[in-house]
Amino acid sequence: MRRALVVLAVLVGQVMFGHALFAGPARAGSEPARVALIGVPGLHWNDLTPSDTPNLWALAGSSAIGSLSVRTVGNVTCPYDGWLTVSAGTRSASGYACGAPPRPEPRGEGAVIPDYRYLIDVAGQRTAGTLGESLKAAGQCSIAIGPGAALALADQQGAVGHYRASPLQVGTADLEQCRMVAMDVDDLVQPYLAGEPGRLPKVPDKLGPAERREALRLADTKAGALLSVLPAGTTVLLAGLSDHGSVPHLRVAALREPGAEGRLLGAASTRRDDISILTDLTATVLNKLGVAVPSTVVGVPLRVGEPGATIERLRSADATAQTMRSAKAAYFTALAVFQVLFYVLAFLLLRRRRSLPWVRRAAVALAALPVTSFLVNLLPWDSHLELFGGMAAWWVAITVLALAGPWRRRPLGPLAVVAAITALTLVGDLLTGTTLQLNSFMGYSAEQGARYFGLGNIPFALLATGTLLATTVIAHRWPGKVGVGAIVLLGAFAMVLGGSGMGSDFGGVIAFVPGIAVTALILSGKRVSLVKLGAFCVAGGVIVMGFAWLNYLRPPEEQSHLGRFVGQVLTGEAVDVIWRKFLAMVSTLANPNLMPIVVAAVAFLVYAILRPEQASAGVVPAAFEHSPALRAGLIGTLVSGVVGMLVNDSGAAVLSMALALAVPLLLATGIGALRRDGESVPGVGEQLAGVAK
Repeated sequence: MRRALVVLAVLVGQVMFGHALFAGPARAGSEPARVALIGVPGLHWNDLTPSDTPNLWALAGSSAIGSLSVRTVGNVTCPYDGWLTVSAGTRSASGYACGAPPRPEPRGEGAVIPDYRYLIDVAGQRTAGTLGESLKAAGQCSIAIGPGAALALADQQGAVGHYRASPLQVGTADLEQCRMVAMDVDDLVQPYLAGEPGRLPKVPDKLGPAERREALRLADTKAGALLSVLPAGTTVLLAGLSDHGSVPHLRVAALREPGAEGRLLGAASTRRDDISILTDLTATVLNKLGVAVPSTVVGVPLRVGEPGATIERLRSADATAQTMRSAKAAYFTALAVFQVLFYVLAFLLLRRRRSLPWVRRAAVALAALPVTSFLVNLLPWDSHLELFGGMAAWWVAITVLALAGPWRRRPLGPLAVVAAITALTLVGDLLTGTTLQLNSFMGYSAEQGARYFGLGNIPFALLATGTLLATTVIAHRWPGKVGVGAIVLLGAFAMVLGGSGMGSDFGGVIAFVPGIAVTALILSGKRVSLVKLGAFCVAGGVIVMGFAWLNYLRPPEEQSHLGRFVGQVLTGEAVDVIWRKFLAMVSTLANPNLMPIVVAAVAFLVYAILRPEQASAGVVPAAFEHSPALRAGLIGTLVSGVVGMLVNDSGAAVLSMALALAVPLLLATGIGALRRDGESVPGVGEQLAGVAK
């Protein structure tokens, strides 16, 4: 009996002291967390199978799972930039040929990354080392296994306290001493970097299926080696930290902890239950370890969501994103061709005063096309056939509705229908969590990582244009104070939706305010000057900074990029952000799909106003004569589009989409007015030239 009690006491002591060794100092009556970050660059959900990756498959099966956007600065992310982003807590790039992270130089128990200060002093990555510095300041011991992990855990001098080249070198004493371990499993991505020195290949997939499976088996074995020695209760993060070729993909994200199994894994940073971003890993590691997250970290801790997560669902999410991505360039090319071809044919036909009804129908159909890219997401689709079939169905429905109802006899009838549907679709999307803009041609794509919620730049252009045109129809029907009030109130409502937490659109507010103000002033019979226009733009900036400041006052995990911009202003990082967006805006001015729309629409519009009989049989002046409110709305739209182009990184895309909606509807209205009145209206240009009509 006594011997049994001794054995029992020993066992209890081993359990108690074992947990104490593994857990470290107790906090608030509970065991401190241990965290293991396993980064497998290039890993996506199609890679995981029970036969090829049994260890990773089992890990995913016991975890909350989701999709990870690995975008940093460029379109594709190499392992170096992926690990550097985890280190910095902000999207980062090494600044030169991007491939594998540098190999550390051993220094005793630890290691030093060669030429690390280059990243901070030359490449401008001033937040590099944030994760390592935060852990060091909190007295947290960490172990890095492999080059990428060393980069993630290094301090701002490039030093890592504990470094191992392989998980086989990690012993029980290491895991008892350190509560944070990160491992770079680079076996999957290394074959892709074997060609051009240190760079991702310029092809979608360099390896064949058999070669990729072999690389996966090696990666799975290495990951399994670490998983087998981790102390019980360790929180495990699995992340596919980079791309593997020229095409970006959604990657693997998994979090194993009690209660997470079978649930979705997302983050407040994306406002999506199943999508997170790289910088969320930084915040999650620090949060799980009880270390304060620095204000420079733009990510937030990962969030375990509702049950029902399946690997098949996440594979489908990437397939949907790839379907949209693969067709996006062709879509915008086709849109540009349709727009330019329409203006050429309209110019030729209107000069001869032929086929005016058909030109009107074509104009309405062309204006109805953009909104279909959002409405198609009300239908299930995962292939090109279903995607374009759904868009075509919506396109026909909107065009028929605009041209077949009793309002078709009114010059402004089709414009009212198309503009209102466009505006209401985007307003409804903002009010319901922006499910229509994600994975849409005119919105944003999941794998690109530029935006996951709120109002995108192109949707802003369509919302502003649709709102201004639709409200001018109200002003036409009820001129005077009622019409002006409708424009101001409904425009302000749409603007607040776009700039508040629902839309989180920065440049859109700056552009929308002068558009609303100019439209209202013209309708009120007031003169618009450059001074007033500048004041309206400043007012837009003040309003959006008010939205940003209110967002900044929220907890960090609830802030959008508006609130984070205020933080960047306070830390001095805003100048770099503004400069980067300015360069992005300038680059759009040479876009072969966007600029032809701008050039063709503006050229046609200017010529049609100055030489109406030669250009368009007086269609544009007829529209303005029929509805002075429409003239005010068009001018407001142009102001909003030009300002939006200058203050958004999407640049020419904003103005081109505003024109793509507004100018065809203007022509449709003018043709309707001509057909009703039976004559053309002299334009300003011809009146000044003394042309008799």
